[in-house]
Amino acid sequence: MTGDQVSKGSDDMMIVEYEQKQVNVVPDGFNSHYLKVYYGKLSPYADIFKWMSYRNGKPYILINQSYFGQREFSFTLDNDVYPQFQSFSSVSELGSSVKEKCPVKIDIGPVYSVDPAKRHAYAQSGDNVFIPVERELIFDIDMSDYDDVSYCCSGADVCLECWPLMTIAIKVIDTALRDDFGFSHILWVYSGRRGVHCWVCDGKARRLTNEQRAAIADYFCVYKGNENSQKKVSFPGLSLHPFLARSYTGVLTEFFKKLLLSQKILSTKERYEKILDMIPNPEQSITSELRGRWQEKRQTSGSKEDINVVRWEQLKTMLQSGKPKVQGLRRCVEEIVFSLTYPRLDMQVSKHMNHLLKAPFCVHPKTVVFLETFQALNHFLCFPQLIITMHLDILNDALFYYFVSCRVCVPIDPNHCEDFDPTAVPTLSTLLEQLNIGGLRAEGDANGTERHSGNQSGFSDHRFCSLC
Repeated sequence: MTGDQVSKGSDDMMIVEYEQKQVNVVPDGFNSHYLKVYYGKLSPYADIFKWMSYRNGKPYILINQSYFGQREFSFTLDNDVYPQFQSFSSVSELGSSVKEKCPVKIDIGPVYSVDPAKRHAYAQSGDNVFIPVERELIFDIDMSDYDDVSYCCSGADVCLECWPLMTIAIKVIDTALRDDFGFSHILWVYSGRRGVHCWVCDGKARRLTNEQRAAIADYFCVYKGNENSQKKVSFPGLSLHPFLARSYTGVLTEFFKKLLLSQKILSTKERYEKILDMIPNPEQSITSELRGRWQEKRQTSGSKEDINVVRWEQLKTMLQSGKPKVQGLRRCVEEIVFSLTYPRLDMQVSKHMNHLLKAPFCVHPKTVVFLETFQALNHFLCFPQLIITMHLDILNDALFYYFVSCRVCVPIDPNHCEDFDPTAVPTLSTLLEQLNIGGLRAEGDANGTERHSGNQSGFSDHRFCSLC
């Protein structure tokens, strides 16, 4: 063998070795083939069916066997088709439909008085029998409603600096639902992008009327304004409602200190002017004095204390010193904290039984993740068939490659919600990569253990991945 042949053979060996190392690597990004594998191997249909049937340990024969079959499901397909009012009588029927249609999103609606798929047949009778009869009490909180507070991220982005706003929402709402309303079966789910969803599943919650749901939603509502209003919250009376007082001292003040630093709320004129605008007009002398101090930058340049902390302490001192003649100014500090940190609910979602909400364990197809240029190139050049998922952007005269990382809508433990990291949530690609590795390990088991075969639940291979 010649030297050239040896060299060529060595190169071939290196190429084969490289290709073998790449076998288990699954590129990030939305891909319908990945979704088919996810729905076929990992999606927990049996758990969804068990949850939505509300058997509560009763034998199947003793429950309303048509209950699940009267639940509405809605699919969003990748060709912009939105089939609604779908129903399924069994877990196998649900799984088969999902695997066949491969929806990019699954929404869950209420339980209707009749099978929603047959609603037109009942409509011909002339009687109004197609009505929602049960539905979990649901809440939807999205980071997009905090754009006037979250300065670190915008659009589809989310990070550990702004995520505490969602942690606040979980802590405040979950505590009130349990302590003030007596609910106990509460499920919190990451939305897959920039928010959280809450499902209150108690029987008494599912049977609430629209009027009762609206009353509960109004109980949580203190945010009265919008981005252009000067005063965003208003508290009647001389003292806070016990629920609000508990939220203020137990949650809001602690997290406000963190957000003050992470979001640099008082660091620039544009930002601190928003805060000064929340102080009532009759005491313009206070805002003028604070504005003068902050514009002159009187703090020494060598001060180790953060400028946001310094300015906040100055504002609190002036408003709570007793000098102001307007009684409302003593409340102004509380109102500012509430305006910036208190949960901002999508009220219409909670008020109506027929509102749809994304199902847990969906895969969100539009979570954007940025990569360094060469990292992105090296990643995707190995998989030219998926180049469609990579995008090129120009930002500040620099090139950035970004891709769509499909995060799974996983549950959040409210008792440890401060530990939840939205950037570490399992993605479609990581799950399939783990599934590949787990499958190869099962094949190579020295003991010859029989591979775990699939079943109708579609959740047989969860032992190989981080989804469970």
